[in-house]
Amino acid sequence: MESIIKHLVEITGHRDHDLLNISVASSLRELLNAESTRVLDVLSNGHQVLLKPSLAILADGVRLEADAKSVGEDLQEIPVLRDGILARKSVIEQHDAQGSLIWLPIWNENTLQTVLEIVNPANQNVNTMEVVNGMLVVYRNFQNLLDYSERDSLTGLLNRKTFDDSFSKILRNQFLAPPSTSSADSEEKHHWLAVIDIDHFKRVNDQFGHLYGDEVLILIANLMRASFRPRDRLFRFGGEEFVIILSSSTAAEAEHIFDRFREHVAQHPFPQVGTVTISIGYARIDQFEPAVAIVGRADQALYFAKNNGRNRSCYYQNLVDSGDLHHEQANDIAEFF
Repeated sequence: MESIIKHLVEITGHRDHDLLNISVASSLRELLNAESTRVLDVLSNGHQVLLKPSLAILADGVRLEADAKSVGEDLQEIPVLRDGILARKSVIEQHDAQGSLIWLPIWNENTLQTVLEIVNPANQNVNTMEVVNGMLVVYRNFQNLLDYSERDSLTGLLNRKTFDDSFSKILRNQFLAPPSTSSADSEEKHHWLAVIDIDHFKRVNDQFGHLYGDEVLILIANLMRASFRPRDRLFRFGGEEFVIILSSSTAAEAEHIFDRFREHVAQHPFPQVGTVTISIGYARIDQFEPAVAIVGRADQALYFAKNNGRNRSCYYQNLVDSGDLHHEQANDIAEFF
């Protein structure tokens, strides 16, 4: 009983998804005396469901596996797990010559959020599994509370207050690993930050009302989910402003992805409103620059796009190189005041 209480206290003592996942994965490995446990984030862009390992717990400790350059495992390639999820099973098992696997899907209503994977559990009696099931109920409820606090209530995108933490984690994951290159042209891949603003959004609210304005915001968010990859991070900053952190792309890829999204929005029919366009400003994420400096550069590129015709996607460095913008070095000390 003391061990169970200890695990529950540890699980509910965190206000961060990563720490919560470490706690539950560690508790499951210990309770089931397993070889290892993994936390698999479920990512979907509407066409494909990917399982991306966020961490693994081994007998000798924690191994973080969050790799921004990793695409993840295609759910279609794991038929036992896929079929179990479609049947809404709470416990999915696979036993073969290579060993045993248990998968525990974690749902938020009708949305699959996480899959916990347990490798070669040695202690799988009825009493232990009852404790595990109770622990998962606590974990799911607590995870949903954290998720609720991190997401925009209207669009379901990540909200502004989670941005700084997400940005720090992305920097850590990106720069602990060696730079990757494109096989086609050996160009380095980087992360990119884009600020997006809906053109003439005030006119939409004034002419059609705030209900239609909200519908435009929701549709823009849905188009974002459909247009970007599962590993990219999508935020609503408030009002008609959105932010995207684009993972591991060359400059040419980033230009293509952002401009393709701009075109998707311009070509999408918005009920009652008709045509809606967006302007995009984006900048490369550099290791030694604070988030506020990178957002500021993307903002400058956005303002240029809005002041020069709108319905444009502008890259900060291209504008500096052409003389349209003046580069200002970030002052780290000033950011404290």
